[in-house]
Amino acid sequence: LWQKVSYPSMKPLGSYLEDLYKRLSMLSTWYQQGPPPLFWLPGFFFVQSFLTAGLQNYARQQKIPIDMVGYDYEMLSTDS
Repeated sequence: LWQKVSYPSMKPLGSYLEDLYKRLSMLSTWYQQGPPPLFWLPGFFFVQSFLTAGLQNYARQQKIPIDMVGYDYEMLSTDS
C-alpha cells in the first residue's frame, strides 16, 4: 500500500522509513537554516530535476542560455 504513494525504493519497510526520516531531516534543516554548502544528492526524490534547477539558476544569474552551461566532474583519489 505505502509503495504506491512513495518515491521508488527497493528497501524493506524498516530501511525505507530510516531513509525517509533522513530525507525529511535534510529538507527540514534546509528550510530552517537555508541552503547547505553541500547537498546529499541521494536524499532528493528526483536528482535530475535538482541538478537541472541548479543549471537554470546559474544561467539566469549570468544571463546566458542554459544550453551553454553544464556540470564538469573530476574523479578524486581515495588514497590518503
